[in-house]
Amino acid sequence: MSEAPEISIPERLRDVEPVRSVRTPAELVFTYTPGGASSRFLQGIAERRIIGERAAVPGARVYVPPRGADPQLGKPTSEPVEVAHTGTVTSFCVVNVSFYGGTMELPYVSALIKLDGSDLPIMHLIQECPVDRVRPGMRVEAVWVDDDDLGPTMESIKWFRPTGEPDVEIHIPGEDRPLWLDNEEFNR
Repeated sequence: MSEAPEISIPERLRDVEPVRSVRTPAELVFTYTPGGASSRFLQGIAERRIIGERAAVPGARVYVPPRGADPQLGKPTSEPVEVAHTGTVTSFCVVNVSFYGGTMELPYVSALIKLDGSDLPIMHLIQECPVDRVRPGMRVEAVWVDDDDLGPTMESIKWFRPTGEPDVEIHIPGEDRPLWLDNEEFNR
């Protein structure tokens, strides 16, 4: 092993306390240009409609938000499907740590919500419920912003809240379907 090079400090800095950390604001500015599937989804959100898509294949999954292709089948998602504003919590996390620019009062819940009519969950906030009452299987509904504030953004859905309906049994997405390599549609 070689010895570390000697560090030479200028005379004027020899009695200065060393810097142990630096805090500086960081900002990432970007522009997002949605493709066709995402544009249709966001336009639906601006109209208080949640629109997923599926491939034109029997039994194809409904993806919300759609991305233009079914990743398991390798086929375009050409069929629009409007799904419900209600769904089921499949998993969740209680957030206890703030972050720069965060506006939510701590603690709050971020959850995966499988909307009725969709095959995969979306991530969104749960509010109007104590964090210790959130649980897998809980039925929830979307809470939208006022009409004047609607726009083509997921922020048009403020959060989800409990419906008061009984909990439902949840399952792991894909547990009742074959792996994509075993899927007859994929192997055609």
